[in-house]
Amino acid sequence: MIRFPGIGSSQKQTSQARPGVCAALDLGSSKITCFISRNEETAAGPRPRVFGVGHQPSHGIRAGAVVDMEQAAGAIRNAVERAERMAGIAVNAATVTLTAGQIQSTRVAVEAPLSSREVTDRDLRRALDAALAEADAADRVVLHAFPMGWTVDDHAGVDDPRGMYGRKLGVVVHVITAATGPLRNLLNCIEACHLDLKGVVVTPYASALAALAEDEMRLGATLIDMGAGATSAAVFADGALIHVDSVPVGGAHVTKDVARGLSTPLIAAERIKILYGSALDSPNDDREMIETPPVAGDSDRMVSQPRSLLNAIIRPRLEETFELLRDRLEAGGAGSATKRRLVLTGGACQLPGACEVATKVFGRKASFAWPDGVAGLGDAVSGPAFSAAAGVILRESKGAPEAISGPPRLGAPQRGMHYNREAGGRSVWRWLAESF
Repeated sequence: MIRFPGIGSSQKQTSQARPGVCAALDLGSSKITCFISRNEETAAGPRPRVFGVGHQPSHGIRAGAVVDMEQAAGAIRNAVERAERMAGIAVNAATVTLTAGQIQSTRVAVEAPLSSREVTDRDLRRALDAALAEADAADRVVLHAFPMGWTVDDHAGVDDPRGMYGRKLGVVVHVITAATGPLRNLLNCIEACHLDLKGVVVTPYASALAALAEDEMRLGATLIDMGAGATSAAVFADGALIHVDSVPVGGAHVTKDVARGLSTPLIAAERIKILYGSALDSPNDDREMIETPPVAGDSDRMVSQPRSLLNAIIRPRLEETFELLRDRLEAGGAGSATKRRLVLTGGACQLPGACEVATKVFGRKASFAWPDGVAGLGDAVSGPAFSAAAGVILRESKGAPEAISGPPRLGAPQRGMHYNREAGGRSVWRWLAESF
């Protein structure tokens, strides 16, 4: 497993890091979003409030991967500067979402002999080290690692093994990794914007933190984030994230299908999809006509086409997207978990009929979800398209819940993991005791 110990110092001179202020960057194929927030005290306890928002059309990014470094860096800078102007401060570090990079979930089970009869913090660390060694792979970078459960001898389902007695200690760890190349391109873009990288969060996990309630995670749920260039999923069971996956198909592919099927420009196809598109049939579809502009050079006259043709183009693409994702989840061993609650979020989920198609493909009723738990979001940025950015804010404000984390950084390779010994002001071992 490759780790990057240094990204280089930031050159930003406009401000220093401010306590309690965090910045989230959601890098999508259709838009780039920057949220700047700080915690505020409420009757229910601290709650993050967004006081700076910047978003603009994305350039140089496709399916979450950087395809043009200069354009991507420019778009990121513009989004950050807009958020900074609104917030009245400048930021020099940000936490970034990631969808590209061939994200992989690996669940590793290991057992290690105890150094003494009693389980200590040192034994926990040795077990986690052994699990990460098992997950080691060339040209892969660790993004997250979650201990999912402990065993002491033959006793499974142990919440906190410390202080227990036995001969061997076991742990199951969920490790999420990404390919080195796409991640390196992303980090270079962030550095070109004179920003330090505070962390990287896989997009479906970030969206789930904002769109799912704690009870939904405990009872089991699959969160599907429908973006423009990719559709990704985060699967939860017993309160733990057990799997993430993605397919490089999203709302932008629906738009391209509409443009081809109706022989109209992409800009017009996007507008037509939003105003008239649906994956559901209606009795009036054959009689309702839609005016579509022709592709440049074909004709100057508008063309009338039935709405039923538009819907017949949209529905197969949505079905294919959900089928691809369902098959990937089943191949990854998370197929049974998708039989529980199914929740859709992300900008592309707002297409009428998306829930019904997901219900048909997964065999489970699907519902929409909007970001929750973050104050200060105006109507324009409180919809499903902003769940990932809101989730990053929630994660940063409460402290990263992963037991092992740390931003991947550019530099000389180094073996071993960084233990997140302070997660929201709590030691990782106290976190283990409280969270399992």
